[in-house]
Formats: sequence, structure tokens, C-alpha cells
Amino acid sequence: MSLSRPNASAATVTTTRVTPSPTSGLCVTCVDGCPGYCEVGRSAVRGREIIYPHPFGKVIAGAEKDYPVDFSHFNIQGSCVGAAGVEADPDKAIFPAVDVSTEIGAQGRKIKMKVPFFTGALGSTEVARVNWEGAAIAVAISGAVLICGENVCGMDPNTEFKNGKVIRSPELERRVKIYKEWYEGYGTMLVQANVEDTRLGVPEYVIEKLGVEGIEIKWGQGAKSIGGEVKLPTLERALELKQRGYIVIPDPEDSAVQEAYKAGGIREFERHSRLGMVDEEFFLKEVERLKNMGAKYVTLKTGAYRPADLARAVKFASEAKVDLLTVDGAGGGTGMSPWVMMNEWGIPTVYLESLLYKFLKRLEEKGAFVPSCAIAGGIVLEDQIFKAIALGAPYIKAVCMGRGTLTAAMVGKTQGQLLEETYGKGKEYQEALLRTFIGAAQLKEKYGEDFKRIPPAAIAVYTYYDRIATGLRQLMAGARKFALNLIDRNDLVALTREAAEVSGITYVMESDMEEAERILE
Repeated sequence: MSLSRPNASAATVTTTRVTPSPTSGLCVTCVDGCPGYCEVGRSAVRGREIIYPHPFGKVIAGAEKDYPVDFSHFNIQGSCVGAAGVEADPDKAIFPAVDVSTEIGAQGRKIKMKVPFFTGALGSTEVARVNWEGAAIAVAISGAVLICGENVCGMDPNTEFKNGKVIRSPELERRVKIYKEWYEGYGTMLVQANVEDTRLGVPEYVIEKLGVEGIEIKWGQGAKSIGGEVKLPTLERALELKQRGYIVIPDPEDSAVQEAYKAGGIREFERHSRLGMVDEEFFLKEVERLKNMGAKYVTLKTGAYRPADLARAVKFASEAKVDLLTVDGAGGGTGMSPWVMMNEWGIPTVYLESLLYKFLKRLEEKGAFVPSCAIAGGIVLEDQIFKAIALGAPYIKAVCMGRGTLTAAMVGKTQGQLLEETYGKGKEYQEALLRTFIGAAQLKEKYGEDFKRIPPAAIAVYTYYDRIATGLRQLMAGARKFALNLIDRNDLVALTREAAEVSGITYVMESDMEEAERILE
């Protein structure tokens, strides 16, 4: 278990001159005269800039650390007997008949979704902003939950404030409008609130002025153990964000920093969010305050913190009766995390979900309220979705995916630009969209003339979502489970003893042995 090339990574655009030492990652011979290709060498020149994946604001990154146990260490059980959730008839038990819909929420306020996956928070990063339209439209028409991430109002240059509180944010207005225009009754839109958002009055603004149905309280995410950060390209922008109350480094008000910026030595600034300080009494009061304010749904997202903090999230979510608890494991994806932190901190997804299952089971045994839960952290395809739901069954109702959604959106946007360069924006362009995206014809049939209003990025995300929903149906049919809520932990086998020990899933060579003996007798 290690980084394949410590001290050098495509994420930080660094490499080594010769074979690296497995301990330090430095070249086995570090020669005087090298201009500095590696992480240490580049840091000697550009310092803190090399902490983050490059080019910052245009990439989304996932950890390259190879953890001892991940979803690939489990396989999905298949069977040739019977069918659960449908009549055991070869003409009826076909994979298109599999129901992958799900619902989340507390008693009496359920959110129905057509598919058991939804977006991770698309927040204040540039990569999230420019790809919002494609992602939002696709999520709305796919019937999933869309989460708008932290700091959007605080980062909007055109946000208006009164007495330190947000009274208008054109960027957030744009985001809400796009989703509502295409919303078809399934899923909902949630807006995250971290320390800065709460101070700026973002929850009040989005609920009372924009009609957003739900707030996601954010404790953290799997990619980092600190608050969110973005890069600021100009001194003016850095000063603006500091005046709004954010932590900005280096200090844009420092005359030495301003001088270095003018000379070109400092090319960018970092905006950081503050660390949240979790307290049970405050959390319960905040959930109640949001509900009294008019929030129809209140959810909680926590990161890959230590087990005691996961226990806090489970207990507090139960006490507050939140509508969803999303637990994000280490190693997944981000557009805004320190690269070393992303690889070297936190509990990886399989380990974290295994702990989550134990804690939720303990709640259930005590007769306490068990919240709907979702798991996140490196989940992008149907096999991982099935395994994530099975590993935490019956408590995991959906999975949260950030990087996969943005990857599809960016590819769709690029393909659309290439088609536009070739065909313009007329009839040939529309025909080219139908040839390029397999999901385009279905959307054109459904939306008619409005199909022209669906950007290529949205077509791409919709097509990607359709693929993983179809693939999930196939895997579920093979397991003879024709409804999502029928998936259980017995649908998995652990391929290694270590995976079995971590998860509690039966080792493959011990699975079904009692039943097999009865059959043979």
C-alpha cells in the first residue's frame, strides 16, 4: 500500500529524473544542477502553489493511494434460482424490469428518486460553476437530488449584502432557476451551509427568497480535513474576499505581499473556509432553526473523520431526525483539496462504510431513529453502486457521486464545442448531436423543440446516468433482486480474508457452505 510514485504525480505536474527511493520518493541520486522536476524541487521554486492539483480550477482530482481494501475486493453474488421482487418467470424476470428507484427522508417527508445516485456538492470552485448548467439539467430530468455546495454566495462577485447578510446572489439565483426549470417531481435541490454560509445568512436567503426546499449542513468531506479553499487570481479579488470575512493567504492587505504580487512573485491567493466546531446541542438547535425557517428537508454531510466523529454524526443525525446522512470516505474526488492531504488523511470508503453499518445497526437495536444514509468516496460506476448499497444494507438508500458527474459534463461540453466548430449551430449540428450522444435521441423524443435548449454537457450527464442505471439493473437481475430495497449484505462475498475482517462480509470460500452441505446431503 503506497503511492505508486511518491514525490511525483500527474496531479501536481511533477516527476522524477531517475528511479525514486521507495521511502522518500526523491530520486535515488539527487544531482546538483537539476532544475527541480519533483515535488520537492518544484516546491523550492513555487512553494505553496504545489500543494494543490494543477491547473487549479480546471481539474477534479482523485487520490492515487492504493488502499488495502476497496470495493474491488468484493464480488457480487449471482444465482440461477428464483427472483425477489418479481414473479420467477423467465418472461417477467428480465433486467429492464428491475426497479432502481429509491427514497430518502424522515417519516412523512420522503424524497423520491428515479435512480439511487445523486451529485456531490457542486460549490464555489470554478470547475463547478462553469459546469453547473449541464449537471443541473441532467440531474433534474434524471430524477435525482442536486446539491449546490458551500460558499457560492460568498464567492459571487455580484452578491449584495445588508448588515453583513446576503440579500441577493445572482449566481445562486442562476443555479436555482436552471434546476427548477427542468425539475419533474423527483429528487430535490439542497444548498450546503458551512460556517461561512451560516454567518452570511445563506440558509435564510435561499429558503425565504429562492424557495429552495432543503439545507445540507456540512461538517466536511472525504477529500480533506479542513475547510474549503479556492484560488484567487488577482489582488483585487483577494481583498474583496477578505473583506467578506474569509481567511485569505497570503494576506492581501500586507504591503510586502502587494509588492511581491506586482513583481510577479505571487501569482495567486488562497481563500479558506473556517473549521467547523461540532457540538451536539448547537447542532440540534440548528436543525430545529432551519425547520422553523421553512426548510422542508435538513440533511447532514460528514467526511472521513476518526471513528468517534462518525459515531457523533450517526447519533446527532438520529437525535435530530435529519432527512439524510451522507458519509464521504477518503480517496474519492475533489476540485479543491491539498493533494497530499487527499492521499494521506482520513478513513477510506470501505472501512468508513463498514463502521457506519455497525453504528447504524447499534441504533436500530436500541430502537432509535435510523436516518436514511448515503455513502460517497470514489464511486463512479454501477458495480461500485451495487456494492456500496449492499455493504451498508438496509441503511444505505443511495450513493453520492461528485467526480463522475463533473467528468461526464466536461466531456459533453468538449464534444459539443468540437461539433459546433465543425458544423456551426444549425441543423447539421443537431444531427451531429444525435450521432454523437446515444442518449440524445431519447431526449429529443421526450422534449421536442425544447431539446435544442439542452446543452451537450447535460446530454452527456444524462447519457452517463442512463448507462450506470442500466448496468445496475443488469447486476441486480443477476443477483435475482428486482427492487433496490431487496439488496442485502448476503449479495456480496469478500475475496480476501482482510476484506472479510474489515467488513463482516462472508469470505468467498465460506459463503453458502451450510446450504451447500444440505443440498449435497
